[in-house]
Amino acid sequence: MSALQGPAREGAPAHHKPSLRSRVTRHVVLPLVLMWALGTAVALSVANYFAGQAFDRSLLDDAYAVAANMRAGSDGPVLSLSPPEMGALLFDQSESMYFAVLRPDGELVAGHAGLHPPPLADEVPYGFSDLSFQGRELRAVSLRRGDPLQFTVVMAQTTASRKRLLHRMLAYSVVPQVLLLLLLAWWLLRGIQRDLRPLAELQRAVDRRDARDLTPVPPSVTTFASTRDVERLGLAVNSMLARLDESIRAQREFAGNVAHELRTPLAGIRAQADYALAHADPQVWREQLQGIARAEARASHMVEQLLALALADEARAGLQLEPVALNELVRSVLLRFLPKADAAGVDLGGEGLDEPVTVQANAALLEGILGNLLDNALRYGNAERPHVTVTVARGADGRTVLSVTDNGPGLSAPEAERLRSRWTLGAAGQRLGEGAGLGLAIVSRYAELLDARFSLEPADGGPGLRASVTFADAAPCRS
Repeated sequence: MSALQGPAREGAPAHHKPSLRSRVTRHVVLPLVLMWALGTAVALSVANYFAGQAFDRSLLDDAYAVAANMRAGSDGPVLSLSPPEMGALLFDQSESMYFAVLRPDGELVAGHAGLHPPPLADEVPYGFSDLSFQGRELRAVSLRRGDPLQFTVVMAQTTASRKRLLHRMLAYSVVPQVLLLLLLAWWLLRGIQRDLRPLAELQRAVDRRDARDLTPVPPSVTTFASTRDVERLGLAVNSMLARLDESIRAQREFAGNVAHELRTPLAGIRAQADYALAHADPQVWREQLQGIARAEARASHMVEQLLALALADEARAGLQLEPVALNELVRSVLLRFLPKADAAGVDLGGEGLDEPVTVQANAALLEGILGNLLDNALRYGNAERPHVTVTVARGADGRTVLSVTDNGPGLSAPEAERLRSRWTLGAAGQRLGEGAGLGLAIVSRYAELLDARFSLEPADGGPGLRASVTFADAAPCRS
């Protein structure tokens, strides 16, 4: 079985599909053979035509020679050549020659009786025809003369020389061409096999792999491929394997992180439930139920963030950006967060929302970015007089900037960079015991998907943190 066909597998169709090598060979060699046969037939037809023209011209010359020796007699035209002279004129080593000189009424003047070709059309001096005479196939020419004597010369010969010439042309042209065709076919098959060998190696390399083996295919397949297409296929397979490996690694990391991070709140919930069940005091029940509610809220929040990160990884290939009215979206998100801000005693406001601002983005990802930034700002703001401001403005480079500023403790540059990683909590988060260290990682990932730049900087004019997302469009579109 061809290496390109591969072994039969369970569930494969019953019929056997042809290998790529056989298909390429058929599509290359078969048209080549057909075109060669057509070209050879045309060449032989042309050669046979011109060879026949030469033989016919020789017949016509003999007819003119006979006509030149016709003289006027008492009863009409007579042939002035004696039989020996006529034999010398018509001598041919390989063919039998026949002639006849006829009066206008068809009466024989000289030559072979019964040699009657088809009549010539009016005003036509001579014409060629094929006829049968004494059981032999002849090629004949009729030459009509009308001044001063009226007669017709018929000259005919057998066609053995013509047939031998055609056979000779077939032998001398077709046989060498067949040998050349076979040599060309061998060379093509060898070249096709050589060019398809890296593809067969790629097929064998992939077919022998275990489902867990996502390492790149051997460099001999991709780097030393005979054609650029096979090289690109090998590189595409390696790229796909790399993406699969990254996706599986991310899934394993995601599953491990979920198991690790959910273990703590679930264990706390179980411990609080067991403690409450061990006491009969309703006040203890109430305290433990409140703790269980808080733990459940933290666990739910963490699950939502984990799902958001998973969806962000999946959206990498199919995400489509479209114009989004940023000021309207920010206003809508702020209205949803106002009850939560009021409950936490935080002064929540917005700036730059009165004028229309449009960016190329995705509305769901924008809401995720702003929601996570507001959630962090509300959680870590100044406990005495907390305030949070959301601003839509134009940066120094003319690009649209969405920023969330709080008056919390702020972050140092190394700590701000470290908090971009998943499962990393800052000092304030560890002190409060809230969060899972995923919020800023989600914002950073979402910004990357939107081709935007995410930055964490100290707030202007005092303590606090300014989280900014700078979009890739040149400037805000204001009407």
